[in-house]
Amino acid sequence: MARSTNTQFAVAVHVLVILTGVTDGSAVSSEELSKSANVNSVYVRRVLGPMRNAGLVRSRSGVNGGWELATDPARITLEQVWLVLQGDEPVLGLHGPDPSCVTGRSVQKSLVSIDRTVAHAVATALGHFTVQDIAQGVPEAARLLGSA
Repeated sequence: MARSTNTQFAVAVHVLVILTGVTDGSAVSSEELSKSANVNSVYVRRVLGPMRNAGLVRSRSGVNGGWELATDPARITLEQVWLVLQGDEPVLGLHGPDPSCVTGRSVQKSLVSIDRTVAHAVATALGHFTVQDIAQGVPEAARLLGSA
């Protein structure tokens, strides 16, 4: 079975949880974050760039530079993270059928509608959790949503 290859959301949550644990005012380098997430530091910066634009993190340049949270992790919902990274992109990996195919147009229209419903459901479910919840572990909350 095919699996999603877009790991941006998972990497973003991972590094945000790391940043949650930094309480001494220091910044964490992309290299340090990338080691923990087991991805390239360029990928970490690509994921955190939009998060910075959304005001969730900030970056510092220089010798002691790196990344830090820009807001309380208890106020950062996973829905926010998802929407920053996913935006209006399809969740279901839709294809582009031949525009002259009546079946293709009909199937595409239906799938786009279903995709929007799925995207809304994902965002709504993620809205129940914050980065702080993940940092502390959320097995009980996940069970309440029926996902554990």
